[in-house]
Amino acid sequence: MAIKVLILEDEFPIRSFIKENLMFNNFETVEAESGEEALEIFEKTEEKIDIALLDVMLPGISGIDVCKKLREKNPDMGIIMLTAKGTDADKVLGFGCGADDYIVKPFSPIELIARINALYRRVSKMSKEKFTNEIKFAHFLLDLDKKRFFKEEEEIILTPTEFEIIRLFMENPNKALSRDDIMDRVWGKNCIIDLKVLDVNIRRIRRKVELNPSSPKHIETVWGYGYCFRGEE
Repeated sequence: MAIKVLILEDEFPIRSFIKENLMFNNFETVEAESGEEALEIFEKTEEKIDIALLDVMLPGISGIDVCKKLREKNPDMGIIMLTAKGTDADKVLGFGCGADDYIVKPFSPIELIARINALYRRVSKMSKEKFTNEIKFAHFLLDLDKKRFFKEEEEIILTPTEFEIIRLFMENPNKALSRDDIMDRVWGKNCIIDLKVLDVNIRRIRRKVELNPSSPKHIETVWGYGYCFRGEE
């Protein structure tokens, strides 16, 4: 079955460029030129949309708002933001609304296809794998069957990318993991992606699991190397 991608882009030439390259690589596509139309398509589309490509700057509902609404309706959907802005603040805003990845215009078709395939591997892994066990560490519990994460019995909602990062941490407690190793195991080897994407996801997870995100006790930074997951407060 072909990967189904929702393309939200208000500029026709860019939308056509994306569609042509996706179809050439055997993706199935649906198009929207406004946030309102994208949400309507999502509600009416009978077959599940696997990946959403969302332009940030739109007339009417912004891509950020569309991302939030799609994430609320489908926590397992892969979401990639498309934007002409590439500052760290813009990326933090995009990831903060629930996006999994962020591509700055202009981008090459090769990069776009690589990013979609890498994200789809993570999303499909979460939806297809069926486990009968759980991972418990300190007062954290990761339900691999139902894809749910808990801290002291309180559920913490994670995006597919965040889930895979937490899973890697809980499979390697109290072990320093390099940033490159985390990127390879979560996003896939040789994936074209900025290391800052990992750092933004870590900051987002910290806001969800730490009592004081600015002074983390669970997800510690190993300076010059990577991160280490600990159970103690």
